[in-house]
Amino acid sequence: MQLLVFRLKEQYFALPLAVIDRVVQAVEVTPLPGAPAVVLGAINVAGHVLPVLNIRQRFSLPQRQIDPADQFLIARTARHTVALVIDEALGVIDHEPSAMIDSAQIVPGIEHFQGVVKGDDGLVLIQDLEKFLSLDEERTLDEAMERAG
Repeated sequence: MQLLVFRLKEQYFALPLAVIDRVVQAVEVTPLPGAPAVVLGAINVAGHVLPVLNIRQRFSLPQRQIDPADQFLIARTARHTVALVIDEALGVIDHEPSAMIDSAQIVPGIEHFQGVVKGDDGLVLIQDLEKFLSLDEERTLDEAMERAG
């Protein structure tokens, strides 16, 4: 399995490469009224309005303003294409599925992660983007996106 590893502060995260569209430089985010608190707003990427998800808030990391050096990781879920604000994309790693430690074996109830793998610089938390938003947050985001046009 191939993973795109990225950094937020000193923490390493990853998403399966199969769900990644691209990584782009950060741009100004337009507020999205009525969106869940975990949604920073929206951006226009190649004519498509995408919600920008706040990973820092979801994982209780220190909040900060988006910096021009930041990047947006554009990824797909079953229902949406979204942008995630990241500090830096670090590259692609290959790992054997058997090398992943299931998140339930580490701490039960951390549904936002598929598991953990060992990276060169420490542990890499593999996100489950399908579970990033709760059902209520998905519904609220859909309504906000509809209102925004």
